[in-house]
Order: sequence, then structure tokens, then C-alpha cells
Amino acid sequence: MDSIVRRKTRQINVGSVAVGGNSPITVQSMTNTDTHDIDATYRQIMRLEAAGCDIVRLAVPDIDAAKAFGELKRMGVKIPLVADIHFDYKIALASVASGADKIRINPGNIGSRERIAAVVDACKERDIPIRIGVNSGSLEKHILEKHGSPTAEALAESALYHASLLEELDFGDIAISVKSSSVPTMLRANRILAEKTDYPLHLGVTEAGARASAIVKSSIGVGALLSEGIGDTLRVSLTDDPVEEIKAARRILSALELGEKKDMNIIACPTCGRTRIDLIELLKEFETRAESEGLTAHPLTVALMGCAVNGPGEAREADIGIAGGVGEGLLFKKGVIVRKIPESRLVDELIAEIKNMIG
Repeated sequence: MDSIVRRKTRQINVGSVAVGGNSPITVQSMTNTDTHDIDATYRQIMRLEAAGCDIVRLAVPDIDAAKAFGELKRMGVKIPLVADIHFDYKIALASVASGADKIRINPGNIGSRERIAAVVDACKERDIPIRIGVNSGSLEKHILEKHGSPTAEALAESALYHASLLEELDFGDIAISVKSSSVPTMLRANRILAEKTDYPLHLGVTEAGARASAIVKSSIGVGALLSEGIGDTLRVSLTDDPVEEIKAARRILSALELGEKKDMNIIACPTCGRTRIDLIELLKEFETRAESEGLTAHPLTVALMGCAVNGPGEAREADIGIAGGVGEGLLFKKGVIVRKIPESRLVDELIAEIKNMIG
């Protein structure tokens, strides 16, 4: 089986989680609670971690919000937390002091060299990396004037400009993200950076929209780069519950056979005139039950096929599967038929067999 050769990058450490180098590709999300509401933020972080999130980012609009990191750590949060900061270097310093594991900031947007140096010194003291985050709406005036619009070249130039400000202060514990709502722009910007720097890259399509369209955009943009070996950590941005971002990201990694955590791979035929069972509803029922019963976290390939023609044959590499008939179906493992099952019992017995397989 072919495997993807990843681009070699530096490694940074976000709390206990390594990003870049030879470490697994990590999945991130961002809370959408009011960071001042510690209890609500804590509950959402716990849900994200349970869903398989590796790193969580919090919006930090003011000094009071920066205090959340210390409170959340005292409540028992172990997953690394990132402070998302714009413009005010004092908020960055407060977040570091409170216990943030990484700072997301654009150095050129926080003022003088002295202010940048203050943030760098604080991060050095606590071994905290800095993520440079550039998107189409945050370009510097001189770069925007040079390129005329937020092109891929402009995004990449902005990111390298911010990195240079940190490098001048002898700071190299950096991750870079360049995001756009345009998939082609995001692709090209990251390819430029992959050629010009060895910093780890955070991938994402920003402002991607609601679930269906956003997942398509992210799957194309993030998936294309990952398939080229580019990308060390990612976020699938959805206008939805952040937990849905984790599910989508994990599916992208699973589809590319990347990452340390492999989830269940469900394959199913699109149905045709040969299908004599209600495969669409069977698949919906199976997916719902498998997720609710915690089975999707296991790296099995499960096939739900519409007929015997494309059942055990086409899906012979599946660990287990079913193939429909007239009012019944075949249960098979690795292409070998095990037994016939009435249609009404197909999902029940498939679930039971999977539970037996994973112990």
C-alpha cells in the first residue's frame, strides 16, 4: 500500500503535544464559548478532547479573558491550550503568565520592536511556541499594495515577514498558518511556504461556511496538501458545533491513512437497480449506532454493500461487512461469507460482530 511522504519540518512542542518533525499530524479546534465563562468553556474543551481533539484554541479579547488559562488548568484541563490574540501585546504576556501553551499572534501587529521582544522573552522563558496566523483579511498595508489583493503570494510574504521579526530576536519556535476562504489561494500559499521554510504548517480553509460546503472545501484544500506531504496540524473550520470539526478532521486523516489515531473506515456502495434492501437507511442506522456506542474509534474497515455482486468481492479487503439480498443479507469477513441474516437483523448482528472483534 502506498504511503504519503511528509515534508520534513522543525518540531515544536505545544504543552505535551509535539507538532512537526516526525510527530503525528494533530487536529485542532477553537472554542466558541465566551472565554470569560470558565464553566462553559471547560465543558466544551472536555467535549472536544473526548472527540479526539489534540489542541484547543481560545479567543482572548482582554486581560480578564487571559486569566482563563490558569483557571482551566486548575480545573484539570490537560489538553494544550492556545491563546488567540490580536494587536495587544499585554494580553499575550498575561496569557503566557496564566499558563497558555502557545500564543497565536502576528508580531508585526502588536507594535514596536520592544513589545515584540517582550512577548518573545516571555515565551522563551516558558518554552512556549508562537503561531503566526495570516489570512486574507489581516494583510499588512504595504504587502496588500504591492500585490493588489490578498493573493497566495501576498499571504506567504506576510507570514515570512512576521517570521523574520521573530528570527531577528533569535526566536525560532514557530508554527505558521496561512488561510483563505478561497481553496486555490490557500493551496498555493501553503505550497509557497513549504518551499521557502521548514517551519511546521497549520492547515485550514477559513470562513468555510456551514457543514456540508465547509467539509467539501476543507477536504479538498487540506486533503490535497496532506496528500503532497504538506501540513503538520490542521483545523476544519465549520459554522457549527466545534466537535463536528474534530469528526471531519479525523475523517480526512483516516481517508488519507495518516495520523496515529485511525478511526473506523466505513465503505458503502452508492446503490443501483440491483439493490433490494434499503441500504441508505441501513447505513444511516449503522453510522448512528456505531458512533453512539463508541465503535468508530476503532481502526476497522466496515463495508455495507447493496448486493452480492459488489459485496464480498469488491469489499473483500474489509474486516467485516454485509451485502444485501432480497429481504436478507450476507455477513462476510475479509471477503469470506459467514452467514445469512434477515434484513431486519442486519445492523444488530453487524454491531454485535464488531463488538466481538474489538473485544
